[in-house]
Amino acid sequence: MSKVAIITARGGSKRIPRKNIKHFLGKPIIAYSIETAIQCGLFDVVMVSTDDEEIARISKSYGAEVPFLRSTKASDDFATTAEVISEVLTQLEEQHHHFEFACCLYPTAPFITKENITLAFNLMVSEKYNTVFPVTHFSYPVYRALQFGNDHKIGMVWPENLNKRSQDLPAAYHDAGQFYWINTDYFKIDQKIFTDHSGAIILNEMQVQDIDSETDWKMAELKYSLLQQIL
Repeated sequence: MSKVAIITARGGSKRIPRKNIKHFLGKPIIAYSIETAIQCGLFDVVMVSTDDEEIARISKSYGAEVPFLRSTKASDDFATTAEVISEVLTQLEEQHHHFEFACCLYPTAPFITKENITLAFNLMVSEKYNTVFPVTHFSYPVYRALQFGNDHKIGMVWPENLNKRSQDLPAAYHDAGQFYWINTDYFKIDQKIFTDHSGAIILNEMQVQDIDSETDWKMAELKYSLLQQIL
């Protein structure tokens, strides 16, 4: 079963400038995704999709391939992950490289582990899912969510849950924002990452951290350092 790791790293990050190659505890953050994918041992090719020459150079220095640069259209603020993956798979096939499975890894996800990549892949194969990705619990019961009304008063989205115990509410999860395994034959048809036949592995909150601001970045470094001490 041929497999490609596609690390998506455009150069035009806005909220944290040069985010994908900013140093995270001593090395460019993209290096964590590259090194984990290589150490995993599952992939025939570990590549980076970027429109940026500096990102390409740094990625190669950590062992990734950059067989081509990403198009301008797939590098703007509105390009979706699915569109980027579609472009990469098309370009690979134009170079006569077909892969049965692709794993899209985000470049700012230092909490990715080779064990979780392998676990997710095995789940996809055993259950014949179209896609598989990691999720984590919401830190607060989402069914007790609040909202402001037109009169600016606060109220419950689902007031029927006001007096329910937390343990009696359904479990709710969100995308961990780390990686996505994809069956490429399926993907060529529907071009979707989240489908009605997707599976997921569950991560605990210590293994997940969004990095969209400088505060997030500092929190991720603290959490990652703590995890390394525990392990």
